[in-house]
Amino acid sequence: MATASTKRARKKRPTAGVTVARKISAGDASDARRVAVGEEISERAWLIASIIILMLATALRVYALELKPLHHDEGVNGFFLTNLLRPPHHYSYDPANYHGPTLYYLTLPLVAFTGLSTFVIRFVPALFGVGTVWLVLALRRRVGALAALTAAALIAVSPACVFYSRYFIHEMSFVFFTLGIVVAALRFYETGAAKYVYLASASAAMLFATKETAFISVVTLGLAWLVAFVWVKMAGGVRADGRERNSEAVGLTKFRASGQAPFVVAISVVLFVFIWILFYSSFFTNWKGVLDSFKAFDIWKETGMSEFHRKPLYTYVKWLLQEDAPIFVLGSFGAVWALFESRKNRFVIFAAAWGCGLLAAYSLISYKTPWLVLNFVVPLSIVGGYAVQQAAGGWASAQGGRRGAGPRRGAGPRRWAVLAVAAVAVGVSLYQSVVINFREYDNDQYPYVYSQTYRQVFDLIKEVELLGARAGTKEPGIGMASPDYWPLPWYFRDDSHAGFEGRLSSYYDPNSTSVIIGREDQLPQLQRVAGDAYVRVGGLYPLRPGVNLVLFERADLAGK
Repeated sequence: MATASTKRARKKRPTAGVTVARKISAGDASDARRVAVGEEISERAWLIASIIILMLATALRVYALELKPLHHDEGVNGFFLTNLLRPPHHYSYDPANYHGPTLYYLTLPLVAFTGLSTFVIRFVPALFGVGTVWLVLALRRRVGALAALTAAALIAVSPACVFYSRYFIHEMSFVFFTLGIVVAALRFYETGAAKYVYLASASAAMLFATKETAFISVVTLGLAWLVAFVWVKMAGGVRADGRERNSEAVGLTKFRASGQAPFVVAISVVLFVFIWILFYSSFFTNWKGVLDSFKAFDIWKETGMSEFHRKPLYTYVKWLLQEDAPIFVLGSFGAVWALFESRKNRFVIFAAAWGCGLLAAYSLISYKTPWLVLNFVVPLSIVGGYAVQQAAGGWASAQGGRRGAGPRRGAGPRRWAVLAVAAVAVGVSLYQSVVINFREYDNDQYPYVYSQTYRQVFDLIKEVELLGARAGTKEPGIGMASPDYWPLPWYFRDDSHAGFEGRLSSYYDPNSTSVIIGREDQLPQLQRVAGDAYVRVGGLYPLRPGVNLVLFERADLAGK
């Protein structure tokens, strides 16, 4: 910071409030923002803290990505990706059973360059997981530096966010695109730049092309904005600072004055439709997929209220308290704080309504699966970060006192106590994340480990590979008698002689079928069909909860 001469320094200094007013009027946006939000943190400290959080998020998401076997759903997604990569390069959207096509097409360039592997396909959701942390850091202008850093740290180590960032499923990219809409809309609000309208439109299109539940997220975002608007209006329109009014003057007003609004809106609509058609038509090769994309909403409506995956109303709260309690507690505290503090922050009220709204919406739906918690874990983390900042005394200004009057007596100890609590919260989540992702990843006593493939499946895969080595081939014939076999097609994807009929045949030809894999309850029939040509190898091979597999090998190859 530049310093004046000693003589000038003796001159009477203006009061803090006057200084803030002059800075704002002079257009010193960065300083005005810092004083208004109460960010006593240097840009260097912000950058270092952000890099550390992003590095931690990356390490948790990409380390040992092949450690746990693929989940059933990952196996299905891997099958679609394999068919898309290999001739005849075919993929057709099916609204009755599967989500949108973005996951496969976004992964395709990477596997086309590096080849198919568990690490590579899971690397894409991991990138979206890190990208979500980065987008939260981009909210600094709206919530403050400490709030953004705390929220990013909570998401970086959240057991849910880490666990499902290491899954080849649609959820993490879905949450990323949802947050992308919010961040792009905020940037447009602040700058009035048309490019942010296009980014918001593209994010919305990608959201709908990722999963049919996009309509729940979009409706909730709209209702959350309405709640925040009405609540602030009822409170007399008081904001946390003057930023929103100022940004509207240079943002929305600038956009309106430009006369480009009709053109920009038209382009954004065209962009949305183009992206929708691009993905659902499989890049203009399957036009039926575009029509089928609208059927998905009716099908999901029936699924959402069906008995399939039906669980009690309080299930998500129970899961959050068990695995993501720091986020749930801090988020709940922050929501109450944001609603009733004297100086309202409309964005935080919006985030609270967004997170609580999605929690309520998904709780009311009968169909419940643990990966859906990501939809409200992220906004609750943002609100939780704001709670930490405000409880720490605004991280600069005395909350509840005169702006610029300086911290109240005892604010220092309180601040460090709050930061200690935040550190403990992050530490607890980090410990739980390490446990569930690197030690108990197939232990279904943990709610996020939902119908996960057991690690013992690797023993079965290894045994089949050993038999192939004994037979002098990498493609031993495999007969799949078990109707439950996912994700095994992924692990035997290079075996052209592997068949996945999913039923017991009346006869297996030893000349073409070296291995028979069945389910435990098929054992008596398998023994009759196998006869003397096959012998059972090993005991039971647990696939997932309630499903145990048995293995029969050709007698002349077994144990050689």
